[in-house]
Order: sequence, then structure tokens, then C-alpha cells
Amino acid sequence: MPLITKSRVTTGVFWVNIPEADLRIQCGCPGDSVKHLMKRGFISSTEIDGVSYESGPNAILLSDVAIQNGSFANLAEFPVLQMLYRQGMIIPNHPGNTGAKPLLIGHDDQVAAQMQYIYRGNYGLISEEEILEAGVEPAKAKELMRMKLKFAFGKISHPSELLDHCNVGTNKQEIRNGVSIQRLALNLFEIYYKDETVTVDLNLQPFENYEAPYPLGSHLVNREYFAVIHSGQGDGWDINRPSMGSVLMYQGQIYLVDAGPNLEKTLHSLGIGISEVEGIFHTHCHDDHFAGLTTIIRSDHRVKYFATPLVRSSVSKKLAALLSYDEANFGDYFDIQDLEEGTWNSVNGLEVKPIFSPHPVETSVFVFRAMWKDGYKSYAHFADIASLDVLGNMITSEEKAPGVSQELFDEVKLSYLEPTDIKKIDVGGGMIHGAAVDFKKDISEKIILSHTSKPLTHEEKEIGSGAPFGTKDILIPGNQEFIFSHAARIINAYFPDLAKDQLRMLLNNQMVTFNPETIILKEGHDIEEVSFILTGAVEVINSQTGVNSILSAGAIIGELNGLHEIFSTETYRAASFVQALNMPIGFYRTFVKQNKLFDNISKLQENREFLEKTWLFGEAISDKVKNRIAAQMEVETFDEGDVITVCDHNALTLIRTGSAHHMIGDEVIEALFAGDFFGEEPVLFSTPSILSSVAIEPCVVFRVPIAEVRDIPIVLWKLFEAFKRRGNLINDFEQIHETVLRWRPEYSVNIQLIDNHHKQLVEMSNNLLEALKNRVSQKDVHVALDFLIDYTDYHFREEEALFSSYDYEKTDVHKERHKVLLQQVIDLKEKTKDKKNNPEVIIFLKEWIINHILTADRDYAAYLNTKGVY
Repeated sequence: MPLITKSRVTTGVFWVNIPEADLRIQCGCPGDSVKHLMKRGFISSTEIDGVSYESGPNAILLSDVAIQNGSFANLAEFPVLQMLYRQGMIIPNHPGNTGAKPLLIGHDDQVAAQMQYIYRGNYGLISEEEILEAGVEPAKAKELMRMKLKFAFGKISHPSELLDHCNVGTNKQEIRNGVSIQRLALNLFEIYYKDETVTVDLNLQPFENYEAPYPLGSHLVNREYFAVIHSGQGDGWDINRPSMGSVLMYQGQIYLVDAGPNLEKTLHSLGIGISEVEGIFHTHCHDDHFAGLTTIIRSDHRVKYFATPLVRSSVSKKLAALLSYDEANFGDYFDIQDLEEGTWNSVNGLEVKPIFSPHPVETSVFVFRAMWKDGYKSYAHFADIASLDVLGNMITSEEKAPGVSQELFDEVKLSYLEPTDIKKIDVGGGMIHGAAVDFKKDISEKIILSHTSKPLTHEEKEIGSGAPFGTKDILIPGNQEFIFSHAARIINAYFPDLAKDQLRMLLNNQMVTFNPETIILKEGHDIEEVSFILTGAVEVINSQTGVNSILSAGAIIGELNGLHEIFSTETYRAASFVQALNMPIGFYRTFVKQNKLFDNISKLQENREFLEKTWLFGEAISDKVKNRIAAQMEVETFDEGDVITVCDHNALTLIRTGSAHHMIGDEVIEALFAGDFFGEEPVLFSTPSILSSVAIEPCVVFRVPIAEVRDIPIVLWKLFEAFKRRGNLINDFEQIHETVLRWRPEYSVNIQLIDNHHKQLVEMSNNLLEALKNRVSQKDVHVALDFLIDYTDYHFREEEALFSSYDYEKTDVHKERHKVLLQQVIDLKEKTKDKKNNPEVIIFLKEWIINHILTADRDYAAYLNTKGVY
């Protein structure tokens, strides 16, 4: 009988069990990982002494990187909640409470990020000051904080009080009860117990994605004037259904209400491509409504983000905590459209009223309405809400005590019962979810019960209906074909200078629908028709390169090869229901010739085909955008041994042919091949890279101007993922090859004063490491540490003085970061109290200094350089 076993749960998730050590490790925790564990039987119901509860993991091994292939890799909120409450690890006198805390295992920056993300997931905004910063009036801010404290049992508690953690480095580290772990490479781990080991690889392969735990089937959804498509009725624990969500259609446009896990699968199942989404209305930041934000980011345009400032602040802080980036970057990925709570806001004619909802985190429910024959037709989406019974027990007349006022309770009760044509409500029950009985007297025309994993009771069935996935409620029928106006927008965007008569001629072609999994065009076949994709998603398969990609609305199938009268070099396969405008190739060739478009299309052909085969540009980018980029790409060649220059930091570099080494100093960090890229730092932070690239064989590269990619969310998202991954590679390299910190010329921020400070910080850190290595007295260790703390404080104050002198716009962001960084170095006293040469200390110091210099300091340095500060 083995002492340690490993089982594959799903893509990117493994189960490691060491029964003798009472350790059950969930390795990998993307969205809905708890549901996968439930389906595989690793979480099951049990009963002891009449108490029913669940089994499950008591530890989580995190991915070294926060994002893999565009999706969140670490979402520990629901797995931790399952341990604390459904296993009973936090509940007094519960058979599952053995005194052990849930354990987070991983790279220390990922552990820290998860702690902050869980913190934000539990509470949202955590102080009255943060609520005020979101624009709330002082009296209301006090009231909201009182309610929040009541939900929090009187205290805002950091997850560190509830969770243990184990930081994993390149040296073997004990986890618990004699079990040890070691990182062998990025996302590659060895787990040891006695004489047995298992290896866990959390890396996703290129173009591999995390899986949904439930099948959704395929649905053909026609565009409507005003309709609701039901895209989720479950909650975070429902193994058979997506979490509560809706898709709104208004005048043919697509809007989402919330973004739960596996949103991309949900949209594909409904035949909706991400580039078709106009906007999202967001209720709150809990993972079952939040985890799909990465899918929305994977668009070639900034999707409109509709929420109250209070909800937006809560969501942006949680996302920033999860990804360890500045909250201010939220607007790089979304087109922020703030809504005013309690009033009707017009969104291109669709009216929406956000209504305050009592919840542990900042939450708004929505009522939507549109003008029709006898007034308005309306839809209400009430997620998440608290039951009136729970809320009533929170009423207190003491103005300073945690709880809610009678006035707030009455206001909420009145808003719950506002009649609408269709009302979808959260009936999840418990402390923070709603109850169907509260809507027993609701006179709305149709009530839909949602947000639950439990079967409905007979009483609940008498109150409200269900809405299986993919069903649709039409509030205002469409008396026009919205798909044709959608097609006109797509073709007009592709041919912006086309005369109206020519546009109408193209639109007169046949509209076709392809069923899911249909081969639209096969590799090696002649091209008989050109297909403009209008809705849905199409998979592109290249058998020679092994590179697959996804096309969505706005892309064209067969254009370039068809114009040149050559067979297809790829296979195109419908990933969902796909609607397309098909044009016979002979007709299309004549149209292109008559409008003198052939030369322009041909000129872009090679560049665009290259882009489509890369990881960075091969997904969800319309042909219009790819053409824009292709037109600006420039070619350069380099011989073997040449340093591939960085073009004054104004371009992203992609390797067209050949290969190169990505290096720090004289050390190779990674190899780059055709389709790979570098130079993401200037795009993300307006700062030069510390890495250089050297051709190891003759290389041809494309230069893409930064201005062409800065407004494409999916590209920014992937660049950010690459930046994080490469940062981890640098840190891992330094930890393996160095026992002390080493100043490198690449770390320079091009300001002499700041460079001198950084060199001094490196030297003081080495003094501390030397003291630990030589096991000097505790007093001498703390003297070295106090010098480091004092100098860090001085360095930050000097930086802030420069910010003030030159009106640096991100001063407040950097000051907040300085507070966190200073506290982190102060916390080192706990790690050094035993005087041992703790590997955690050198890992922390290297990441603390390197990451601080690589990102934050290089950002402001570029600004100060423009002011003449060097």
C-alpha cells in the first residue's frame, strides 16, 4: 500500500493524499475546482455523531503564476470556504475541527496574493475610509460599515488568522507532519513523504485550457429586441450548472449580467463570441460572479463595465490583489461606465437601475427596462440578496453597534417587492443569500428562482419558476432582423471606405448557420466561398504547426487563399453555433478587383497569417484589428550572435524565423522561437526591459508599434501573463545560482540617486544574510535588520519627495505600495528570530528588491527622466 498517492482530477488539478500524515493536497485551484473535486468523489458527504459535513482537502498547492493561457490559475476562495465551513474546520465543537487550519502552499508572492484576494472576497472594502473614497456620503458610509461588521461577526479578520501557509522554494521545505515539498522548475513540484515521492506539474500546455465541470450542450440564440437568456441558475457548489447569470439582448446588442467561472464555455455554448459582448453589468465580487472577468478581458476591444462606483472599487481591489498589480490598471482592460445607485441610467436606450443589496461585500442588484407599447417591459436580476429573516435579526437601534437600522430594512424590503415583468432571484438561503418565501406576495408577472444547488421544495415551486440553461424570455419581440444590421457593422468595419451600394451588394449574399463541430473548410480543399463570421466561435487547426486558435465575430474564413486561388492550409471547425455571411469566391474576387482592394489585402496577407499563428495574437482578434497591426509591422534581420535591439522601447518584437536566447547579463533565462515575443515592459509599464535577447541563429523579427497594441485587452492580458512568468523565471534563476543578492547593471532605473539607494539596499540585505549565515547573536541580526528597515524607510521618503517635486500622477499608488513593502520587511523579524539561515529570507529579499525595482521604480523613473531627472 503506497504512503502517498496522486490522482488527476481535471486539466491543471491533481489530488495528492498522504493518509498517514493526515494531509490531503488539492494541487491547482482554477475556477470551479471544488465542483470537479465533488464530481470525482474527493469531496463527499459524511456524518459523525449526527453531524453531517463534507470531506475534502486540507491544503492547496498554488500555481507559480496567477494566469495560465488567459485564465485565472489560482482561485482559492471557494476551496478555502469549503474547508472552513463545509468541512467544519472553523466551526466550534465540530467533528471536522481538529485544530489544524487550512494550508496554502506555494510561491510566496502567490500565497500573499491569495491572502489579499480572499480578504477582499470576504469583505470587499474593509474600512469606512475605503467606502468614502468610492464617493459614498459619510452618513451612509457609517451605515454600510455597521452592516458589514454584522455580517463579519463584529470584526474584519485577515485570512492569516484563519489559514496557515508554506512558502515553497528551490530547497526542500516541510509542509506538515513530515511531508516535504520542493520546486524543481516553474510550476513543477516534488512532494516527499518518508521514502516515497510524487511529481506534480501544474503547467498548462500551449492552447490548453481549464475545463468546466458540467456539460452545457449547444444552443442557437437569435438576436432579439429585448430578451433575457438564462446562462446560469446554480451557485458556487452546484456541480451540474453554471453559477447564476444572465445574458441580455437589447436592440441586437449583447450584455452580460455577472461573469462566473467558465464564462468562455458558457458563451460558446450559446453561440456567442467574446468580441460580440458590448458590456457587463456587475453585481459584486464573489468568485461565482467574478471569476469570468478574464474571459471578458480576452476581447479585441475594451468591453464596457457597468457598476456603481462602490461595486467597481470592491471588484478592482480584489482583481488587483489577485494579480498583484495596480488598481488603476482596471481601466486598461475595461471601458468603465459608472452607474448611479437608485436612479434610472440610460445605456444606449436601455434603462438600468442599480439597487443597494445588503451583503458582506458591496453589492447592487439590477432592474432593466425598455419602452414598449403600453409603457415599459422590465427584467430584475437579484443576485446576491439576503433573506428578510436574516436581515431582520440584524436590526438595531444603537447607532454605533454592528447591524442595520429599521429604515434600511424597510427600504430593502420595499425594493425586493418592486413589481417587474420577469424577476430572477437568489434563493440560496443561509446567512448571506435570499429566500423564496420573501417573494410569496410579489406581484411580478414571472418569478425565477436561482442561485441554489439544492432541489426546490414544493413551497418554493409554488412561488417561482425555473429557467434551464439556454432558455430565453422575450420581453419585446424584434420586428427586424438584427443579424443583418450586425453584419453591416462588421463589413463596414472591415471595409471602412466602401460605398453604400457596394456594402448593400455584399449584404445581399446568403446568411448561413453552421452547427457546432461542423467542418466549415478543410485543409487541402479548394475554397469555394468566403465566410464572414457574424456570431459564434470557429476553431482553426493547423496540422503542420500544431497551433490551434479561435476566430470570433469579424473574422473571415478563406479570404486570402481564395483570392490567390490556392487551397486552404488550415481546417476551420465550428466551436459553437456559427452564423456567417457566405460569398461565392468568384463573386468576391470580382468585388475585390472592381474596388481595387487586391493589392492592399495581399500586402497584409503574410503579416496577418503570421499573427494568426502566434499565441499572442491568434485568439479572439477580429480581422479588422489584425489588418491594422499588420499594416504597421516592420521587418528586421539579425545574424547569429547579434543582440536583437529594442528600438528605443517603442515596439514589441516578435520572432518571425530563427531563435534567440532571452538573457539577464550573461545568463540565459529562456529560449525564444518563431512566434515568441519580447519587450512587454514598455507596453505595460512604459519602462525598458532588464532582459536582452541574442540571436543563436540568423533571425528575422517583426516590430509592432506599441501604440497598435495598447488598446487591445486580450493582448495586454497575455503580455501581463508573460511578464509575471518571466519575473518568476528570473527569481528562480537567482535563487538557484546565488546565495547572496547581486547588483546587475540591468537593474538600473537611469536615476543616479535611486540607483545608489538600490545598491545600498542590496548591500544591507547581504549584511543581514551574512549575519544569519554566521549565526551571530540575535541582537546582531536585529541590528542588521533595523539598518535595512531604517534605510528602506529613508529610501521611500526620498522617492516620495521626488514625486511631490515633479507632480507624479501615481504618487498615491506608490505611497500605498511603500506602506505594504515596508511592513513586509518589518515582518522579517519573525522569520529571523531563530538566527537560522532561513532560505525563506533570501527568497523574500530577492523578490522584494527585484520585483520592486523591475516594476514600480522603473515606472516612475521613466516619468522623471522626461523631467530631466537622471
